[in-house]
Amino acid sequence: MKKNKNTKNWLTKRNREHFFKKAKVHGYRSRSAYKLIEMNNKFKFIKKESLLLDLGSSPGGWSQVASEIIYSGKILAADIKNMEKIKKVNFILNDVNDKDFYLKVENFFNRKIDIVISDMAANTTGNKNLDSYRTGELCLNALDLASKVLNEKGVFLSKIFMGSIFNEIQEKAKKYFKKVIKYKPLSSKSESKEIYIFCKDLSKI
Repeated sequence: MKKNKNTKNWLTKRNREHFFKKAKVHGYRSRSAYKLIEMNNKFKFIKKESLLLDLGSSPGGWSQVASEIIYSGKILAADIKNMEKIKKVNFILNDVNDKDFYLKVENFFNRKIDIVISDMAANTTGNKNLDSYRTGELCLNALDLASKVLNEKGVFLSKIFMGSIFNEIQEKAKKYFKKVIKYKPLSSKSESKEIYIFCKDLSKI
């Protein structure tokens, strides 16, 4: 049993190091860039003309990936942490939960948008249940925002952690969207409760 656990830990560490080294070689600012690449390869939702909002964008791995695909669209990234400039990406230092954030998004795009992506996670406290719940709250808030800014064919993609708030997230997602899929990228830690929720096509509420 111990041997199996040690083997699993070794494979997990090796997998994590592989994506970290790969990110450095390709110039991505985070390993999570490969999660978005993988999910876009699967769901094929980012287009060259997409209007995309990246929530919790710093350090910029997801915005980098989006900027490599989007040519004639627009990208707005936002975070409470600063982010170094990325070509073709507009960044605002802002709490996405602020009441005025919606107006800033609306003023930037001047129309309903195609995609909202969120890799937001709450600062860790050491209490996994609490951290999972707080990250879930961020996802719920992002869902509410997405329901206001997306067009009817829009896509919402967000990180979540399996935990006590998961059912609430899933219920809200199914309320807002016709298509809701849970997905765990290969570059996610195998032992982590982290998964992603992919939502498409707004429902008429």
